[in-house]
Amino acid sequence: MEPLPNSRTEADGSAVLRVLSYNIRSMRDDTDALARVITACAPDLVLIQEAPRFFRWRKKLARLASASGLVILTGGGTAAGPAILCGLRATVERTEDVLLPLTPGRHRRGFATAVVRFGGVRVGVLSCHLSLEPNERYDQAGMLLDRLAGLGVDHAVAGGDLNDRPTGRTFQRLAADLQDCWTTVPWGSEYTFTPVIPLQRIDAIFATKGIEVLGAGVPLGLPGVTETDLRTATDHLPVLAALRIPAAS
Repeated sequence: MEPLPNSRTEADGSAVLRVLSYNIRSMRDDTDALARVITACAPDLVLIQEAPRFFRWRKKLARLASASGLVILTGGGTAAGPAILCGLRATVERTEDVLLPLTPGRHRRGFATAVVRFGGVRVGVLSCHLSLEPNERYDQAGMLLDRLAGLGVDHAVAGGDLNDRPTGRTFQRLAADLQDCWTTVPWGSEYTFTPVIPLQRIDAIFATKGIEVLGAGVPLGLPGVTETDLRTATDHLPVLAALRIPAAS
């Protein structure tokens, strides 16, 4: 497997970023393995789903960020699970945690969102974990697209646990407006659930049309990422993407 490009700033001012999306199941599994996987992926941004939400959730998420050489950007309990971590290369312009309409009897859902700069590049970021219920999930995809459009940036990245496959109407609604990074430039492996016998792709990273996708997929075979760690870290496999973001005009 050819390696993904490393993070860097290009001569024309554009930035190559490594973005990781990962459902961490509230850190109920092997957190040392989880930190090793994240660290080996060398991400600039980590879009987390199922971050700790209850007792001492900030402390738990901060511990994971520190063990991975990152800091908390936004989210966690305040976004009902989604969170964003980032490296010190990022300059934060603003953050906003968004709680979605609650359907009685179902889990609260939300978005963690931010606008960050990497040198002369501005990019919007959104982490999501969509509903298990098909109609609610489809509506949430529309809210996601609206939220990205409202960030006020030319380029944006969204990632998360969609609870939907590429053939599903929610996944297709997002892929109609955004680039599904795996489909655009597949790299690594495709399926994200479950780690033991991965048969489904329900986790994805999407990018707006002006972003160049350099590769995206599950980082199987990446140096430092072992199959044992992937199986024991959580109940999903991560998705890693390398993206070239144009400089602000």
